[in-house]
Formats: sequence, structure tokens, C-alpha cells
Amino acid sequence: MILLTRLDGKELVVNADHVLTVEATPDTVIMLTNGMHLMVKEPPDEVVERVAAWRRRCQAGPERRGDVLTFPRSVPAPEE
Repeated sequence: MILLTRLDGKELVVNADHVLTVEATPDTVIMLTNGMHLMVKEPPDEVVERVAAWRRRCQAGPERRGDVLTFPRSVPAPEE
């Protein structure tokens, strides 16, 4: 899942596995595999990098945090 920003400034989370195309028209338009289109503030190269980073994190497998296995996050977890 990747975090993106709608044109109105609201954040949304998109399933990276459902991104089909990303294009600048001049706003960034993402087409999902279900045919839905999303317009976001991030430029296409940033969207592509976030999708690639998500896939790298998934392929790296889970991390061990104490007695729990978790998938890596793009931001550090809060200190407990």
C-alpha cells in the first residue's frame, strides 16, 4: 500500500498491486486495474518510486520486532 495525496490535499492509501498506469496530463493520473482513475499531487516518478519501494519491502519479507514478525514500514514505528 502506498500513501498519496489527492488534489484537494486529502491523503489516500492505494494498493500498489492495482496500479496499471501513471501519467502526467499535467496532473498525475493513476489508472487502476479496475478502470478507476485517481488524480494525485505527486509527480509520476514519485508514484513509481513509491510502488517500487513497496514491492522491495514486500520481497524483503517480515522483520522481527521482539516476539512479533512485521513487514517493514516506510516510516519508523513509534517508540514504545
